[in-house]
Amino acid sequence: MRKPIPYGSQWIDDEDVKAVAKVLKGELITQGPVAVQFEEKICELTGAKYCLSMANGTAALHLAVMALELEKGMEGITSTNTFVASSNAFVYSGLKPVLADIDPRTFNVFPEDLKKRITKKTRVIIPVHFAGQPCETAKIRKLAGKQVHIIEDAAHAIGSKYEDGSLVGACKHSDMTIFSFHPVKTITSGEGGAITTNSKVLYERLKSMRICGVVRDVPNKPGPWYYEVQRLGFNYRLTDIHCALGMSQLGKLKAFIKRRREIVARYNKELAGLPVLTLPYERPGVFSAFHLYVTLIDFKKLGKSRKEVIETLVAEKIGTQVHYIPVHEQPYYRKEFGYKHGDLPNSEKYYEQALSLPLYPRMTDEEVDHVIKQVRRVLS
Repeated sequence: MRKPIPYGSQWIDDEDVKAVAKVLKGELITQGPVAVQFEEKICELTGAKYCLSMANGTAALHLAVMALELEKGMEGITSTNTFVASSNAFVYSGLKPVLADIDPRTFNVFPEDLKKRITKKTRVIIPVHFAGQPCETAKIRKLAGKQVHIIEDAAHAIGSKYEDGSLVGACKHSDMTIFSFHPVKTITSGEGGAITTNSKVLYERLKSMRICGVVRDVPNKPGPWYYEVQRLGFNYRLTDIHCALGMSQLGKLKAFIKRRREIVARYNKELAGLPVLTLPYERPGVFSAFHLYVTLIDFKKLGKSRKEVIETLVAEKIGTQVHYIPVHEQPYYRKEFGYKHGDLPNSEKYYEQALSLPLYPRMTDEEVDHVIKQVRRVLS
């Protein structure tokens, strides 16, 4: 019997298990040396000066915005085509979330639309490297000006590269970059995330904030037990158990991305020419780690609904997903911030047609062939 093929999945091997078991058998399973080693490895990979591991990508976004210490009532801009964690991070810090439309080819935030939404109240922009494709961050930096902070949401993009060959996470054009290590991401630590930055001030602030605001290195302390809470913080640290898995997975990152891109190339070759299907677009010069393989399907032209297509593929043990319901279409954002259907037309048209096909490194060639065969059958 054929096993189900999900839209995404982790790949855990014996090396990963041994790395985790080693920590479990040691003395420190949290706040130990492995977390530091994981952070150093991410710095080595990305080229950033500093890294802090976090409980998850949402926690990383929360603290990244909060660490900027922005005045409440100001504005933050991000793409409407993202998981709500990107925009929720503004709300957590008392900022008004401003949602921008997307480029209809890359599905990333459209710099031309973004430009129209920058006001005197704009304090921070979160460009989202959707599906692994790097945003035009240098252009966004130029549009934003020196007074606006930039936090890159690279939850999908560890290992992705800009036109100049630098890796996402180096923070060449941003204050901070966040990553997510959820099981469906390019690498996993079970749950987990990270923030990279080149700012020592932000690094020290974040380091305190992820442990409830605690600072231990204070002058004239009365004894080794003494600490101070100098700012509001949260319990957002990541355990050494998770970091051991993450560090082991980092060693496989290149192989994982290579396999993802092999599958993408096969899909692109075999699915090209279907009249109702638009294949993913990779911006010239960039290198996408391809967290997702997002297609556009003209369901009206096909004469089938998205639900019918999804259910037909499920019957063949093929899982799919929709990334994402536009944030401005969510009831909370409509109620609290006045968004309505029609506000961001590129994203709305995209959402009507989007469908993500299975993409993960442990997919076998036979499974890839099965997906291709059934997608061609359903869409022909």
